[in-house]
Amino acid sequence: MLFDALSFAAHKHRAQRRKDKEASPYINHPIALADVLANEGGVVDPVTLCAALLHDTVEDTKTTYRELRKAFGDEIADVVMEVTDDKNLDKAERKALQVAHAHKLSKRAKLVKLADTISNLRDIASNPPATWSRKRKREYYEWARRVIDGLRGAHAGLERIFDREYARKP
Repeated sequence: MLFDALSFAAHKHRAQRRKDKEASPYINHPIALADVLANEGGVVDPVTLCAALLHDTVEDTKTTYRELRKAFGDEIADVVMEVTDDKNLDKAERKALQVAHAHKLSKRAKLVKLADTISNLRDIASNPPATWSRKRKREYYEWARRVIDGLRGAHAGLERIFDREYARKP
């Protein structure tokens, strides 16, 4: 199932690039989430790991919830939907909703969100979006902290990793 999710995500994100100066292949990001969960967090739950690989497919590609459900089942599709922003809303509202809803997420969705935020902080620290100023980076770190504060209690080890990454803020 993990390799099916990886293949599906790689296909869906095949034309996408990250915003860093090298325009890294987007698929590196979902792989990084699964790596954080499995190798740093000790997470072995296949539903959580598959959802990590698929977490941006609905939000950033033409993938539908129905398509995910058909390919991976309700559990995985539901976790993906919990961490999917509604792109019909403006960015500020989406960001505010992530902070407001973080504490309501399922345990699996909290783990995916933790790994996503850790991965994003690492990318900002080592290979940031080419157009981001120091101020923009700091704003992201502060927003990320507010999201993670709503996830506290989900996984102490991943929370410690987040805290270490947060301490490196620009």
